[in-house]
Amino acid sequence: MAVSPEVENAIKNSNDKEYYYKLVETNPSFLEYASENIKDDKDIVLKAVNNDGGALEFASTRLKGDKDVLIAATSNAGWTCCYANDELKADKDVMLSACRNDGQALYFASKELRDDEDVVMEAVKNKPIILKYASFRLRDKEEVLISALENAGKNSKYVVSYASERLSHSEEIKKFLE
Repeated sequence: MAVSPEVENAIKNSNDKEYYYKLVETNPSFLEYASENIKDDKDIVLKAVNNDGGALEFASTRLKGDKDVLIAATSNAGWTCCYANDELKADKDVMLSACRNDGQALYFASKELRDDEDVVMEAVKNKPIILKYASFRLRDKEEVLISALENAGKNSKYVVSYASERLSHSEEIKKFLE
């Protein structure tokens, strides 16, 4: 299979730190073609994920467990928290960064953070339907549901279906839906 000249150069220079430091500025996903040493270089990986959080996929396992790297990646591509280790999926700073960018990140959060009001509120602001992954305690909290509903638009009734029974039948919520 033929590869582009750019990919060919990336493969040829897979151990060249200077080359990759420059390359990931314009082609962050080319980190895929780097040597394991380059994929484990924090400066290069940070530069890549700051330009495209998705480049985290190609970072070393060690750097996927580095809080600075994860915050950089999730701040522009929240979904990349899926690459985090369990410890970082339980880290409030990492998951707040991810949920601010993409509410869907709540899906990857630890059980404890799915019960953290700050994290859940960030998630439902930009992905109201993600309420379904919040803890039962927070699905029974009026402020959380209202925040989700304020951003749900025509999907409000669907979002309410994930709230507690008590809240979904409350007069306050019924008024909000009118």
